[in-house]
Amino acid sequence: MQSVPGRLPEFLANGVVGLLRPEDRVFEAMLDGWRAQMLARGLGVAFIRSSCSLVARFQEHSNEYPWTWQPIHVDEFLADRRTGPKAVSVSTLRANAGTIRAFCYYVTDERYGWATFCSKAFDDVPAQVVFEWNTPRHKTDDAIPANRRSFTQAELQTFFDTCDDLVDQEFRKGSKRWLPLMRDSTAFKVGYAYGLRRRELAMLDYYDFGPNPHVEKYGHYGAIQVRYAKGMSGSGPRRRTVLTVPEFDWVVGILEHWMSQHGRELFATADRSASLWPSERAGATGIRNFNRTFTAVRDMAGLPKELKMHCLRHSYVTHLLESGYDPMFVQQQVGHAYSSTTALYTSVSADFKQKTVQRMIQQRIVTRDESGSRKYP
Repeated sequence: MQSVPGRLPEFLANGVVGLLRPEDRVFEAMLDGWRAQMLARGLGVAFIRSSCSLVARFQEHSNEYPWTWQPIHVDEFLADRRTGPKAVSVSTLRANAGTIRAFCYYVTDERYGWATFCSKAFDDVPAQVVFEWNTPRHKTDDAIPANRRSFTQAELQTFFDTCDDLVDQEFRKGSKRWLPLMRDSTAFKVGYAYGLRRRELAMLDYYDFGPNPHVEKYGHYGAIQVRYAKGMSGSGPRRRTVLTVPEFDWVVGILEHWMSQHGRELFATADRSASLWPSERAGATGIRNFNRTFTAVRDMAGLPKELKMHCLRHSYVTHLLESGYDPMFVQQQVGHAYSSTTALYTSVSADFKQKTVQRMIQQRIVTRDESGSRKYP
């Protein structure tokens, strides 16, 4: 009976439950079984704990048990989560719905024996109660904050120019700050050129770069192996390969300089680890340092405070799409599981929108062939 992790426990195998709060005892056993099943799948302990806590909260909110749950209970739970005193975001609602859906998959799976048991003990069976029509869609418009946007081309130029000017100023003054500032400036450019998340950028090692056999001119910097990409909920980090694209090939020269004796090797700690971004006293710098420098440069450049470091990633997606790249290629470059997520990151510029509209208008202008009849392209 116990050969499958999460299967109905032995003390319930005969279909008999003690008289003292039998519903609560069975629900607790379900959670214990689900916990064992997730552990067997290799999911993270913190994720398992939060998932079980969410399902317990849903049960308490509905005042029903899995074998009596209905879709309306999901509607009410999510509505209260969205409109309560501590309203959650749509992305959190979606995650909550996914957790309840996963639990329902578990208790309705015949391999674990819960449906058969509940039929005998309660004359009812658990069922799936989370569907596409009663949960937030993945492509909902407010899945990301409204003020989270990409840089305009002018803002990007201003930001990077300010970075370079700051490095030059500190170097001329003889300040030691010029070297970590050059590191951070290089990191921002690399993060933008490959559409990296902050953690992905901070965790890079110098050996993560490699050639693209199809584009020899990029040398050793034709592609990058991202080893700490964002994983699915509860899973470990994923890997992906990001190719250097022609629109961002300027990053090759920047990387070559950084990896020379005039860049990374100037740090006394460079030989302590393989980190691409050594710090003054340790083998690697961290996300907090990048955030701090980014904020200082942004404010010095007079750019809007709504621009965060993650907006460089938004800009990468936006500018690739503006350049005509296939959305599927862009999705794979940035490691999105859903194409709708890539669409959410897209905030094309007003100029690009106007050009697109004008191009479509031109394509639809009625033309006449030599005989005078109308032709629609």
